[in-house]
Amino acid sequence: MNSKWQLIAGPCSAETREQVMETAKGLVSLQPSYFRAGIWKPRTRPGEFEGSGNPALEWMKEAKATYGLKICTEVATSQHVELALNAGFDMLWIGARTTTNPFSVQEIADALRGVDMPIMVKNPINPDLKLWVGAIERLYNVGVVDVAAIHRGFSVYEIAKYRNNPNWQIPIDLKQELPQLPLLCDPSHITGDASMLLEVAQKAIDLKYDGLMLETHCNPREAWTDAKQQVSPVELAVLLEKLHFRDRREIEEAELLEFRAKINAMDEAIIHLLTERMFTSGLIGKFKKEHNLAILQKARWEELLVSNVDKAVKLNLSKEFSTQLFKLIHQESIHIQSQILNDKNHE
Repeated sequence: MNSKWQLIAGPCSAETREQVMETAKGLVSLQPSYFRAGIWKPRTRPGEFEGSGNPALEWMKEAKATYGLKICTEVATSQHVELALNAGFDMLWIGARTTTNPFSVQEIADALRGVDMPIMVKNPINPDLKLWVGAIERLYNVGVVDVAAIHRGFSVYEIAKYRNNPNWQIPIDLKQELPQLPLLCDPSHITGDASMLLEVAQKAIDLKYDGLMLETHCNPREAWTDAKQQVSPVELAVLLEKLHFRDRREIEEAELLEFRAKINAMDEAIIHLLTERMFTSGLIGKFKKEHNLAILQKARWEELLVSNVDKAVKLNLSKEFSTQLFKLIHQESIHIQSQILNDKNHE
């Protein structure tokens, strides 16, 4: 684990003072980068627990003073930002529901203008890379320099393995567009199930993520929100112990093996396609024999060659390679048809 790697841990919601303090105490030995708790909870439907609100600010302040933990929470409005700043929070994050709304993100960004503190942005609930990048750019535009992204997965309608589809390609694309941006993973919200946290956390580490955000509760089975995906501080310690932080050589070797596996699968697919191609050439040979047609249809062959090479070049294959490839395929096709026309068994 390198010095820049971050661990953010704490309950989904700040429920009571006792719960916040007990959870914080249990996390001290793990030395998290930040102690997290949701103070204002954007619930999908009314009537569900929407957080303890302003009183929880004081509980988080007490946890910070007592255990020396840096504290963070989610903000969805400019008022949230003001209250959290006044309470001495060390980091804020913008949630998935808020990221989907550029007006809300801009309101938060304006409230953070001139503020020197880390701000993290969770991916939008829908798989839209532009919305995620746009939210980050709005923070950059008001002078917020210390920005990171949190990958928490994307909502799906149908029943699936994960609560939120990780869709790993989108955060990979985000890093390609913003290579210097730190990227963390939130396995709790991706899985929705504590039993799968290790699997997703390890995947994030293998993909060189810069940290994890994991929901941790002193008594997760009794949590008021998202009980199924939370773990106790003791369980979190066990999970972290099981994670394998590969060195650069191991990562490179694993990536190379993955590339080679893809190449092998592609080569096999090419072989199957060529086999089908030549089988079809054989059928054409039989048809030509039955109807007394010439093997070489020169005009059609020239037309096909030009057409196929043109398509290949448009997809960034070289003209020379494409020309030679299709000539070889055509020559083998002619060979197969010639054998059929000269074979009396096909009479």
